[in-house]
Amino acid sequence: MPQTSMEIEKATIILKLLGDKTRLTMMKLIDDEACCVCELVEIFQTSQPSISQHLRKLKDLGLVKEDRRGQWIFYSVDKCNKYYPFIKPILDQIPSQEYKLKELEEKGTRISCC
Repeated sequence: MPQTSMEIEKATIILKLLGDKTRLTMMKLIDDEACCVCELVEIFQTSQPSISQHLRKLKDLGLVKEDRRGQWIFYSVDKCNKYYPFIKPILDQIPSQEYKLKELEEKGTRISCC
């Protein structure tokens, strides 16, 4: 079955989103483990509004989902999203980013919001 231009359009949008180093790293991180905004702010050493903007773009396509835990919202890759099979091979090619979470734990900033 030939692909429609809409599918090509979505693929282009997704690849553009993942073409940003911060968003690609973020997706690799939250593919393995949910993170809250404060953790991502600490990891990327950038502002909360900047992180929220990245997450919003990913959320708009349904690539990322939210899970509220008390007053905190944790973000993870939505593996049930219809585009996940498209992005999974890309994420699999990226080296693990778990060391960034381990660094947060060592600094004691991983659990500041939880």
